[in-house]
Formats: sequence, C-alpha cells, structure tokens
Amino acid sequence: TRHYQALIPVTRLHLHLLADSTGETLERIAKAALSQFDDTDVVRHFWPMVRSQAHLDRIIGDIAANPGLVVYTMVSQDIRRALEDRCRTLGLPAVPALDAVIDSLEAALGQEAKGRPGRQHALDAAYFARVEAIQFTIAHDDGVAWEDWEEADIVLAGVSRRQYPHRGGKPSPAPAL
Repeated sequence: TRHYQALIPVTRLHLHLLADSTGETLERIAKAALSQFDDTDVVRHFWPMVRSQAHLDRIIGDIAANPGLVVYTMVSQDIRRALEDRCRTLGLPAVPALDAVIDSLEAALGQEAKGRPGRQHALDAAYFARVEAIQFTIAHDDGVAWEDWEEADIVLAGVSRRQYPHRGGKPSPAPAL
C-alpha cells in the first residue's frame, strides 16, 4: 500500500546510488523508476564497489554536501547499518532497492538469500562458453580459417561485409531468411 504525502516539487534532486558490486542492477532500477517522471533535473551520484567502512566514510561527505535520495544494493549488514544510520543523522531517506524482492523470494523459496555481492556476474561455465563462442566468431569472421568450420555450431552464409567500406558504403548485416 502506498502512503501519499503532499507532493512538493523540487527543482533538482541529487540521487545517490550505492552498490557493493558493479551497480549495474541499481542503475537499471533507477533508470526504470526515473522514466516514470517528466521534466526532472536529477543529478546522479554513482558509487559502485562499496565494500568497506572506509569507502563508505568517503562517500558520506559527498552525500552530506549534496543531500538527496539514497538508494542502495548492498548485502553487508554492517555497511548497510552504517549507511542507514548516517542517512538518518542527515535526515535523508535510504532505500534498499532489492529488499522487498529478496524478502519475498526467501518466503516463497523457503530459504535465506546468500548475501554475497555480485553473484549474478558469476564466472560460470555458461559465461566461459559465451566467451569462447565470441572468440571463435571473431577468429572465423568473413570466411577466415574456413578449415575449422566443422567446429562451428552454425555457419551463416551471405555477402561479405568487407567489400563495402572501402567503397565508401556502410554495410548493415541483415539475416537472409
């Protein structure tokens, strides 16, 4: 249930985004949420890889100098608590962007979240398979090393893109269906 307060328009909002990993998830959440508003002047302060109290201490100075909304995705309870305490002292809201989703998943799955930052960026077998596929594609682009084609999962045949740029054209690969 949403609780509505009297809305007081602001001319500029400082949005502080703090993450304990790359911050990609947080940036996407902020972008999606901000797209719901017109004519906004939002100054984004992006703080990825916040994994120590010392790093947080350096960031708090900028937050205090540019008060606004603080949104975070951090799993370390100590750093979260310190951020929330500092924001409370400064009179600023601190919003944990993923907590409601994680809490609901814990309840639905009957298990606790692992609480480790950056797990969605794991270097697993699927990641290395994608890297290998990209490397194979680059090494065999435009008919190069054709003798290895039997190793390919798929062979795409079409007009070479190389012949166009040297004639001043801009090739745009399109599938032949």
